[in-house]
Amino acid sequence: MGTRKAPSRILLLGGTSEIGLAILAALGLGPDTQVLLAGRDTDRLAAAGAELPGKVSTIRYDAADLASHDELIADVFADGPLDLVISAAGLLVGQQQLDAAPASAGDLVQASFTGHVTSLLAVAGRMRAQASGTIVVLSSIAAVRPRKANFVYGAAKAGLDAFARGLADSLHGTGVRVLLVRPGFVIGRMTEGMPPAPLSTTPAKVGQAVAAGLAGHRGVVWVPAALGVLAAGMRLIPRPLWRQLRR
Repeated sequence: MGTRKAPSRILLLGGTSEIGLAILAALGLGPDTQVLLAGRDTDRLAAAGAELPGKVSTIRYDAADLASHDELIADVFADGPLDLVISAAGLLVGQQQLDAAPASAGDLVQASFTGHVTSLLAVAGRMRAQASGTIVVLSSIAAVRPRKANFVYGAAKAGLDAFARGLADSLHGTGVRVLLVRPGFVIGRMTEGMPPAPLSTTPAKVGQAVAAGLAGHRGVVWVPAALGVLAAGMRLIPRPLWRQLRR
């Protein structure tokens, strides 16, 4: 495994995300690390920050407020360069609920896809100018092949996954790196009450895998690693059989 300089200034978009916070915990942050937690709920952001080492501050950020993202990112970079940006905002809503309220499907897509695009394009431009930095994008196994049980969520993640791959290609050779993370079913707050799927994982395990990925030179991290093999098989299942899957 390679080594890399520990980040000294980090932005977590989706500052109360269990996975995002688990990544920060796994990085072993030092007391001088500056951590910016960006999200909507100021009380939860403050509570999350109290559990982290380093110098933590909070920023008001709404992933669905697309027009605000460029200015917010400009303000963050005006205070100094960023070494690491973790894009972890998102929503998970059951497909039946989305079927009954289509407007909520739009909210899910805004938070889980479109907001990442506007935020990370702003980040990428400024990291390109500083010729350094790493962007971590949280995709999902759901991006590989959306299923009828959660096809809006899967479509949003598929869009995000494609965007992250394109962003990585556009930044190649600039000194800026994109790490795409594809977890399976994550047992945590967002999936509470749902039966775990095969090869389920936890926020802590995702955090450890991302920390290991950042220490190396990989562009994609599957969590668990065996999920990559399963994903390859998922692509080969005939569509009539795929339709029979309940989840």
